[in-house]
Amino acid sequence: MAGNSRIEWTEATWNPIAGCTIVSPGCTNCYAMRMASRLAAMGQDKYRGITRRSGGRAKWNGEVHLDFSTLDLPRSWSRGKIIFVNSMSDLFHEKVPFPFIKKVFQTMNETPRHTYQVLTKRAERLRDLSSQIEWTPNIWMGVSVENVDYEWRIDCLRQTGAVIKFLSLEPLLGPLDILNLSNIDWVIVGGESGPGARPMSKDWVRSIRDQCEVAKVPFHFKQWGGVNKKRTGRILDGRTWDELPSISRSKTAKKALPARQTKTVNVLSPSEPSKRKVRA
Repeated sequence: MAGNSRIEWTEATWNPIAGCTIVSPGCTNCYAMRMASRLAAMGQDKYRGITRRSGGRAKWNGEVHLDFSTLDLPRSWSRGKIIFVNSMSDLFHEKVPFPFIKKVFQTMNETPRHTYQVLTKRAERLRDLSSQIEWTPNIWMGVSVENVDYEWRIDCLRQTGAVIKFLSLEPLLGPLDILNLSNIDWVIVGGESGPGARPMSKDWVRSIRDQCEVAKVPFHFKQWGGVNKKRTGRILDGRTWDELPSISRSKTAKKALPARQTKTVNVLSPSEPSKRKVRA
C-alpha cells in the first residue's frame, strides 16, 4: 500500500512494514487495523495474518511483515513528495530488526527530494537507537501522545538527533494543558474517527493551540473526528489551522539539544496558500 494519501498533513504513504501491536489507549480504534483486514480480504499478501477478530472488529495480533520489495519505492518517484512512513505499522516496533530500520533510513537519506514523516509510539526504542541513525534534514520524526500519561514520549523525542521533531496528539483522549514544547517544531491535533470513536473536548484543542501560539510552534488541526469525520469537519474557531514547519535544504543534521535550548522555525500560514508546500 503506497501512493497518494487523504491524510490532511501529508501527500503520500510508504509502507515497507505491515502489522503492529496495541501498546496504549490511542491504539484501541486504530484505522490501520480495519484497513489491514480489508486489504488482506482483497488478496494483498502483505496484510494477511497480521490481524485477528475480537468483538466483531479487526485487531492487531502482533505479527509484523517486512516488505523488502518496497524499500526502494520512493526512489522511483521523480517529483518530491511529503511522505508518511509506515501508516500501517510502526518503524520502531520491537519486532522490526535494526538492520531493516537502517535500510529504511538509507532510502530516506539518499532521496533528499522527498520529505519523510515518521511517527512512533515506541519512543524509548527511538531514543535508544537514535545515535546509530543518520538524521538527514528531510526526515521529520514524531511521537504520538494521546493523553497526559504518555507525555514522557516527548522527552524521548527531544533526546534524538532528528532535525525536525513533531507531536501527533491524535486521537486526543484527554487534556494536555501543560505541554513542554521546547525543541518541538510542529504539533498536530485530531479527534478519533470511525466506529467507536471517543469524544474530544473543544477546550482540549483550544488549550493546545494557545500553548503552540505562545511557544511559536506551528499548529495543525486535522479533524474533530467522530463516527462521520466528514460531517464534523476540521474548523476550529471559524477557520482551519494548517501550519507546517519549514526548513532549508542546506541545513545540516543536528545532535539532540538540551531540553531548555530553543531554536527558530519558520511558520507557513494557511493565509499564504502559495507558500504552503514544505521545503525540506
